[in-house]
Amino acid sequence: MQLSELVAYIHCLLAVDDFSDYCPNGLQVQGRSEVKTLIGGVTACQALLDVAVEQGADAVLVHHGYFWKGENPCIVGMKHRRLATLLRHDLSLLAYHLPLDAHLELGNNAQLARVLDLTVTGAASGNGRTPGLVMLGELATPLQGEAFAARIESCLGRKPLHIPGNDAPLYRLAWCTGGAQSYIETALEQGVEAFLTGEASEQTVHFARENNLHFFAAGHHATERYGVQALGVHLATQFGLQFTFVDVDNPV
Repeated sequence: MQLSELVAYIHCLLAVDDFSDYCPNGLQVQGRSEVKTLIGGVTACQALLDVAVEQGADAVLVHHGYFWKGENPCIVGMKHRRLATLLRHDLSLLAYHLPLDAHLELGNNAQLARVLDLTVTGAASGNGRTPGLVMLGELATPLQGEAFAARIESCLGRKPLHIPGNDAPLYRLAWCTGGAQSYIETALEQGVEAFLTGEASEQTVHFARENNLHFFAAGHHATERYGVQALGVHLATQFGLQFTFVDVDNPV
């Protein structure tokens, strides 16, 4: 498949133009013009690039790419090594951040719901900035906070930070993967009993406690492993590409 056609397809599929993001979405580094083999991962770290080179991939598909707002633009050190690897081996880098979080079928939020067996009931704006970024849903059977924390640990393979809310069982919750702890206010406004994300800030703990809201931080990487996998499988099925997901461990 032609690289340009693949990029155009994903751009439309994920409605990239609807998002104001912290990085460019789409083709960040151009490689060879034809794509047959894709390597996917959460972040375009050196370890992932090395696997892509080893396996003779044509392109790398990630959630966390490069060129973030506010970062040092100089191509030195780690950034030079990563870009040199891509350019030396004619590898393309495709990165999709907020559009991949929010997609209602393939997105990180939707896929986390699938993994945790949550029923999606709607979505809310993330602090008014990005429509539909905070997902809303329900548990089929209400669970105590500790029991839901145990489910997260079982499904994601890591124990979440749990700040308990009130003693009532959880039924309605909101979630947004990754570093979305600031959206806890949005969650509270939706009348849910719990908010789930990847990371926690110091003030998040106090907010949860003082508003009797259960808060779960299950890991930035751990909550964002599934969107890239779903997108990669979709592309492989749609276009006959070979796709491999590489889970480079990250405890955060």
